[in-house]
Amino acid sequence: MEKIKNLIVGSGLSGAVLARKIAEEKKEKVLIIDRRNHIGGNVYDYKDQETNITIHKYGPHVFHTSIKEVWDFLSRFTKWHYFFYKVRAYIDGKEVNIPFNLDSLYKVFPKKIAFNLEEKLLKCYEFDTKTTILELRNSKDEDLKFLAEYIYKKVFLGYTSKQWGVDPEHIDASVSARVPIYISKDDRYFQDTYQAIPKEGYTKMVENILNHPLIELRLNVDFKEAKKELDYENLFYTGAIDEFFDYKFGKLPYRSLDIKFEKYDKEYMQSCAQMNYPNNFDFTRSVEYKYYLDEKSEKTILSYEYPCEFEEGKNERYYPIPNEENQKLYERYLQEVNEFKNIYFLGRLGDYKYYDMDKTVDRILKFAKTKEIK
Repeated sequence: MEKIKNLIVGSGLSGAVLARKIAEEKKEKVLIIDRRNHIGGNVYDYKDQETNITIHKYGPHVFHTSIKEVWDFLSRFTKWHYFFYKVRAYIDGKEVNIPFNLDSLYKVFPKKIAFNLEEKLLKCYEFDTKTTILELRNSKDEDLKFLAEYIYKKVFLGYTSKQWGVDPEHIDASVSARVPIYISKDDRYFQDTYQAIPKEGYTKMVENILNHPLIELRLNVDFKEAKKELDYENLFYTGAIDEFFDYKFGKLPYRSLDIKFEKYDKEYMQSCAQMNYPNNFDFTRSVEYKYYLDEKSEKTILSYEYPCEFEEGKNERYYPIPNEENQKLYERYLQEVNEFKNIYFLGRLGDYKYYDMDKTVDRILKFAKTKEIK
């Protein structure tokens, strides 16, 4: 048996950041293994050889955060290409800013109606603030209620139905509470303090994080097989918690994506990096990758995302499905974890929780400060 002080399963952001923190701060050796043939988990990217365009294999990733500690930590390992993400959606044949804002009104309504709605919104809300569909639905003003229903049906409903694989009538209207409407002309998708993409790509950034003499990396290694030959003191597991326990209580459900890449013999195919299709086609969005790093090529590459059920061995786990039943199942697995003193579950799959990239890093930075692994 090979003796290991610290074993980390998974070389995505969670595993890589934790490995670096242990190696740097505890001065201890770390072995990190991954069943995939590459580092970076779902943020993995690569250069297309023909076009020299950087492709995000598992769908688009644009880094954004207002957490300075996270920004400062990652900035040690990459230079940044500053980038404000702008997303549009095809609604009634028009390209409309997403999230819906004051400019969006004039894209989908006749000028007179748009002006009337803008005036009413500005009477009820301060400029440069946000509201939600749910708030507008509760308004006493019939025009604002009309606007809420329009956005709900045209922007939210179809996209959500495809994303989560449910019939529109089965979507609880209360879910729309989190759908923002910007009382402004800010057409950025995010409003965080820091917004950028690693200049040399996410894979290179993760490679730099792992570049430490106390960190050893082994790819194409499945934990199920490796554990037969490894005697570890501490295990940090960023894979699926239900898989770790051989699904003894049942499988935690996920949504997945079938991402299809297409190359076109044109300089550009769409007017922005991401175009959403809430009401047309079976895919939810198309992404044109050359926009991200402003890469020049006579050809272009787009991806089209078709949401689907997760099937083990066939596709990847992308989105945990948040509901009360699934949370209870996850908590049953957590109770099993409590029986071990040296095993820790982390990351999107270990926590059964969807994380933006910055929240993933923040989770690990905070975890590393706890007394649990001192």
